[in-house]
Amino acid sequence: MSMTRPTTFHGESDVPNGIDWNDHASIHRRPEGNKSDMFRGFQVIRDGTFAEMIRFVASMPEEERKDLVIQKAGDRMFELGEIMTLSRREDMPKG
Repeated sequence: MSMTRPTTFHGESDVPNGIDWNDHASIHRRPEGNKSDMFRGFQVIRDGTFAEMIRFVASMPEEERKDLVIQKAGDRMFELGEIMTLSRREDMPKG
């Protein structure tokens, strides 16, 4: 899983650890049963920085976050498993 933000001809990231926690991101709720990677029909819940959206989802009760995904700048979608893994990273901004 690559989380780099290509910024050069060769696709190197300008972010030291490969994750720009300050990138714009939004939380979407998938329509029940929709497993598509397309955002059509998804409901936007909140937006802010990538780190803020990860913290928000991770702080929610498990039952309330089950249908949530995060769309990061560049149309990259992060599903719940990835979100929770990122929330536990040592380099994740605490807020």
